[in-house]
Amino acid sequence: MRVGVGFDIHRLEEGREVILGGVSIPFEKSLAGHSDADVLLHAICDAMLGAAGEGDIGVHFPNTDPLFKGISSIELLKKTNEIIEGRGYRVSNIDSVLIAEGPRISPYRDAMIKNIAMALRVEPNQIHIKATTSEGIGSLGRGEGIAAYVVCLLV
Repeated sequence: MRVGVGFDIHRLEEGREVILGGVSIPFEKSLAGHSDADVLLHAICDAMLGAAGEGDIGVHFPNTDPLFKGISSIELLKKTNEIIEGRGYRVSNIDSVLIAEGPRISPYRDAMIKNIAMALRVEPNQIHIKATTSEGIGSLGRGEGIAAYVVCLLV
């Protein structure tokens, strides 16, 4: 068994949707980033890669590579799964926390779990997503961005 921890944060900018867990969520802002800026999936990739001893998302999918410009993070998650499977591991479970003042996560949680489980070829009960706010404290509390923490167990 191997454990990995992932973290990601992206700034919010003008836009019409946020993509989290591969789900497009209507919102008055969008996340800024080289890919689709899905902070949840980026943190999951980092946790998986760290657990497998394979570096991080920036090593495998650098934001300087035009190949990854605008790419769906679901595709990055699938590629990450291929990397860890190549090392002889599979995901046992993922536990995550999204930190955001908005958008509201609960109406989209099941769809996010389904997307992640399908991409990783695991059961939905192996993926858990929680959400909280920053209670108005700091840049996240002011609604300037969204962050995600993830713990992943590989077997």
